[in-house]
Amino acid sequence: MSFKYDVCVIGGLGHVGLPLGLSFANKNIKTILYDINKDAINLVKNKVMPFMEQGAEEILKTTLDKTLFVTDDRDVIKDSKFIVIVIGTPVDEHLSPNFVLFRDFFSRFINLFSDNQHIILRSTVYPGTTERIIDYLRKSNLKTRVSFCPERIAQGYAIKEISTLPQIISSEDDSSFSEAEKLFKIITSEVIRLSFMEAELAKLFTNVYRYIKFSIANQFYQIATQNNLDFYKIYDAIVYNYPRAKDLPRAGFTAGPCLFKDTMQLAAFSKNNFFLGHAAMLVNEGLPYFLVEQLKQRISLENKVVGILGMAFKPDSDDKRESLSYKLKHILEFENCTLLCSDPFIKDPRFLSEDELIEKSDIIFIGCPHSKYNNLEIPDEKILIDPWDTMFKKDFKNKKQI
Repeated sequence: MSFKYDVCVIGGLGHVGLPLGLSFANKNIKTILYDINKDAINLVKNKVMPFMEQGAEEILKTTLDKTLFVTDDRDVIKDSKFIVIVIGTPVDEHLSPNFVLFRDFFSRFINLFSDNQHIILRSTVYPGTTERIIDYLRKSNLKTRVSFCPERIAQGYAIKEISTLPQIISSEDDSSFSEAEKLFKIITSEVIRLSFMEAELAKLFTNVYRYIKFSIANQFYQIATQNNLDFYKIYDAIVYNYPRAKDLPRAGFTAGPCLFKDTMQLAAFSKNNFFLGHAAMLVNEGLPYFLVEQLKQRISLENKVVGILGMAFKPDSDDKRESLSYKLKHILEFENCTLLCSDPFIKDPRFLSEDELIEKSDIIFIGCPHSKYNNLEIPDEKILIDPWDTMFKKDFKNKKQI
């Protein structure tokens, strides 16, 4: 059976789906991106990326309407050999995995699948999800092949990392694995075969490991600060020419759409016996409260103008999903102060430029350490709260930093 498209990416215009689709299209794989986001569709059809991603727009301009196509017509699913599904397992208000998205998706789209197709799950899923999907398909009398091939990229660097990082592949049988391996070896040179559960846990372990590492730095930062010590003076002494500490991260807000969520998924999978994960969550999510409380112990916020520089969840990004800068903003809104925000990458009519925010603020929080902040000049009379030590290359010995 022949198909019109080699690959269909469902959720194809998001941070996971679009870089993958571009990578396939750039290797002459006929790829259709299916999405219901009208604004993103219009941008991509005009050869404009809907978010920041290094090297992506150049590929978009050369592949669109040649090997890359965009649509909101769901019928393209039945015209595609490989169906890449970019749907993860979110957590609900009780921090428990929620399978509603998968259940709703397959109940709505089941009639578009056929026996000769191959479904590839790309996003992080709760352990056991892939087997549940296969069971659902078989009960629907479908022999559609299924593989779980998780993305492993750092947002903003996806195009490069898709081609350089080994691709984990888990499949139902040898034939399915060979088919998935052949597809991914077009865009990357190395693959690793695991079982479904091994691959699902490998993806979770990777994200949770990073989340715990960040929490260690944040806990150390809080301990040093509570004792009126400069954490980064200690940090620099630890990591300087000491290889066993080279992977100790700097302190700062640890957020985004993945790390917190995946830590809670692993906690649920362990029947809530994952105490290390819960402790990491309390440390990371508690950092905004800690910063505000430390500040309030030293000065009153009443009638002060407080500014937050950087609202994205990671440096040099326009992605604000689950950003702890917004949590900091909500905390400060309960104080009797005037609150200002700025971010060079996020479009918000309420935001000020960084220069205007610095001029108007009495107190300045660094919410996200965008690289352009490294060279900002902040007057000595301003109070700077910078858990990232963004301006560490400059001499701030006399700065009133809390």
